[in-house]
Amino acid sequence: MTNKTVTVFSTPTCSWCKKVKDYLKINGVPFRDVDVSRDTKAAQDMIRKTGQQGVPQIWVGSSAVVGFDKDKLDRLLELK
Repeated sequence: MTNKTVTVFSTPTCSWCKKVKDYLKINGVPFRDVDVSRDTKAAQDMIRKTGQQGVPQIWVGSSAVVGFDKDKLDRLLELK
């Protein structure tokens, strides 16, 4: 598994955010969860970097994954 920093940008009401965080937990991937509904600076940074407002956004190192793209996450995290 990769040793890159993983950050999940999410909101408390987002069902896909919960699914991606559960997936990371099941696979033993440590991550930092950023609630963009409470952290407007993080939300602006997220939008500036990806051009996307939607969550979840998962950053693995400097690579962004918008939405729960399991195949891309597995590749970036070297899970499978």
